[in-house]
Amino acid sequence: MEEVVVKNFQDYFEDILSEVKKQIVGQDEIVRSVLIGVISGGNVLMEGTPGLGKTVLVKTFGKVLDLPFSRIQFTPDLMPVDITGTVIVNKKDDDIEFSFQKGPIFSSLVLADEINRATPKTQSAMLEAMQERTVTVGNDTYELPQPFFVLATQNPLEMEGTYSLPEAQLDRFMFKINIKLPKMEDLYRIVDLTTCDNNEVDIKKQVGVDDLIQMKKAAMKIPVPSNVKEKAVKIMLETHPDKTTTDAVKNYVKCGVSPRGIQAIITGAKVKALSEGRFNVCMEDIYCMAYPCLRHRIFLNFKAMADKIDTDTIIREILKKVN
Repeated sequence: MEEVVVKNFQDYFEDILSEVKKQIVGQDEIVRSVLIGVISGGNVLMEGTPGLGKTVLVKTFGKVLDLPFSRIQFTPDLMPVDITGTVIVNKKDDDIEFSFQKGPIFSSLVLADEINRATPKTQSAMLEAMQERTVTVGNDTYELPQPFFVLATQNPLEMEGTYSLPEAQLDRFMFKINIKLPKMEDLYRIVDLTTCDNNEVDIKKQVGVDDLIQMKKAAMKIPVPSNVKEKAVKIMLETHPDKTTTDAVKNYVKCGVSPRGIQAIITGAKVKALSEGRFNVCMEDIYCMAYPCLRHRIFLNFKAMADKIDTDTIIREILKKVN
């Protein structure tokens, strides 16, 4: 790969990060992870309590990347047609015409806000769009814009009025990112930024649609050494109770990771490597990507809940075993 391509990729990557950080304070690793997911062309699920800036983060990315943007606020009374669109009957003279009115899913960057406040039936309306990049209404299938990705936010499941996302839908998210409370010094900066007379931050476009597509193409050309690929596959297999040698998996895991998990790890590792100016993927990239790519794809049993074991603990044990 030409050195100039790597240099341009790094410059674009850092320009985007710098611009987003003007608005988002104290969440540098979160911003970087979301950007890796976006360049990879994957969907990203962000979980955290209300008020941590999840929605603002997605809106800021929409401005910086200059992508067609839409927001869907998920509520218990939201219906699937409110997302995908519906067929409208038009009467003209004695003729009846049918036309399709597109829903908010027909955008490049879709913010699915508080996605787990809608019923599972409504959440399932996102499945085809998130995987196939198409929407089927009646007998007709419609292509979604390219690039297309969903950045979704959800509240912790223990909060009132939330529904668990179906396993099939969780598997269609490339990353799940946990957003936590910023540090004290960052909270001071957030207060100063948001409570002054002029609290509008001037966010400017850094790249366009074509640039984003070219960045993904460049990253996908990064080679993965066979030994690194082998370790990544072993990590995925270790998540399955019937194939594992990890005690924590045998005791606490009900269902392991699908092949989409390993695809997500490799794709994210390629973007991470190129963003750091490296021409090949190393084991550190794989270990780094394991947490956001696997934590929502490992399903725990009741014993894990009783012992207060989370998926990050399981992943940590697996990485120790495979390392």
